[in-house]
Amino acid sequence: MNLVKWGILSTANIAQTQLIPAIERSNNAEVTAIASGSGKASEVARESGIPKAYDCYEKLFDDPEIGAVYIPLPNHLHKKWAIQAAVKGKHILCEKPAALTAADMEEIKRSCEENGVHFMEGFMYYFHTQHNRVKEIIDSGEIGDVKLVRSSFSFPVTDKEDNIRMAAEKGGGTFYDIGCYSIHSIRHILGSEPVSVNVHAKRDASYGVETEVVTYMEFPDGLMTVFDNSFESAFRQEYEVVGTEGRVIVPRAYRPDVNGGDGLVIIEKDGVRREETLNADQYKAEVEHFSEVIISGTEIAHTMENTISNLKVVEACLESAETGEKVLVK
Repeated sequence: MNLVKWGILSTANIAQTQLIPAIERSNNAEVTAIASGSGKASEVARESGIPKAYDCYEKLFDDPEIGAVYIPLPNHLHKKWAIQAAVKGKHILCEKPAALTAADMEEIKRSCEENGVHFMEGFMYYFHTQHNRVKEIIDSGEIGDVKLVRSSFSFPVTDKEDNIRMAAEKGGGTFYDIGCYSIHSIRHILGSEPVSVNVHAKRDASYGVETEVVTYMEFPDGLMTVFDNSFESAFRQEYEVVGTEGRVIVPRAYRPDVNGGDGLVIIEKDGVRREETLNADQYKAEVEHFSEVIISGTEIAHTMENTISNLKVVEACLESAETGEKVLVK
């Protein structure tokens, strides 16, 4: 089988702990190079068995052996380096959020199309099989007509002073970090786009970012959904779909990898509870899917249009958090 040779931009923790190991576990990809302006690339390359290390991203882009790059940089840098990678003909897997605005993502999309490269936003949770199973259950009619979807994603941020999640100028705050997952999963489960959002937010005055939010999203048929995100609450990562005849609960929705890849789908109906465990390596599945797109030209599962749609909702949420008023999704 052909192998996609990957280059990693930066020595970010998620690259070292998740994506580099996932690429090495995959059947159609390998890590060939890593680059960092901090001087740490050589050290990480030695520790991870990566053949090449560069002291700047441009040198990695100029390596003709590299077919794809992974961008785990701070949120505000995604646009700049995604466009530069596209100009150099590199396919791009970029951590979420792929950009800070839908307009920025439109620029990335144009650059990728002009240079004939594939781009995918790194929503790894999306590649776990439990979510399609939920859609199958809903489509089967087992829980009746869907009336409510809710999502919760939270964890305590204790090191605020040194945490990039708290840096407003770098795309910090709950919406960019974890709210985007709740938005994405609700859109995916319903197969529809929200028309408006209404946010109740708590903002950290010292850092200027929202740290706790409860958000209501209204969909075209009047269906209401709600999600809460927090940097101050205990770790939760779940969503629930409530129908007229039953409900589906997914308590390990976004990070089933912390449970060894075991996703859990719970169905409750007529007083009977059924549990289904589905195991998947979501980071590996993400890498293998995108690598196969590059190798074979297969249809991409998570499109740039999907990324743009998700960012439009994020932007509406940020506006509503600022004003405290209902905001239409444009």
